[in-house]
Amino acid sequence: MSIRHGLLALLDSGPRYGYQLRTEFEARTGSAWPLNVGQVYTTLGRLERDGLVAAAGEDEAGHSLYAVTEAGRAELKSWFGTPAGPVGSPRDELAIKLAMAATTPGVDVREVVRAQRRRTAETVRERVRSRDEALAAPVPGGAADPEGTARLLVMERLVLRAEAEMRWLDRCEDLLAGRGG
Repeated sequence: MSIRHGLLALLDSGPRYGYQLRTEFEARTGSAWPLNVGQVYTTLGRLERDGLVAAAGEDEAGHSLYAVTEAGRAELKSWFGTPAGPVGSPRDELAIKLAMAATTPGVDVREVVRAQRRRTAETVRERVRSRDEALAAPVPGGAADPEGTARLLVMERLVLRAEAEMRWLDRCEDLLAGRGG
């Protein structure tokens, strides 16, 4: 997840201060990626250093505001126009854990898979429930609620990712059974 680009997207609609950015980021992503306000300000500092945002004065409460620059808009346009990289990362903690469990004497790799399956099944249930509640909730701002749509897009991605992990764990058990592991 590119916090850098997420903040640029939020700033594209007008100047904001760090805590506002944190709150709006979490609202639009359904709190899927909670941000620490310090992380927001660190990212803003880097964006400012790189010429993608600039100080835009203060609001009436004295909060320092940031605004996207033309270079920031160009960066944002490029990001939106470039497909995301491959799903997942080769440094996937669960894949590494199972690889190590399969090769470490005294570790029951099947039990590691079963424990993960229980946790992943719980995650699927939680995410499906959250998504279904969001779908059933009244739409603030009418039918065209872009923030609600954004949250639902993220929630659906998380549901499908958790379901894919369950299928992968099924495949791992099949492989282990077939190899006597």
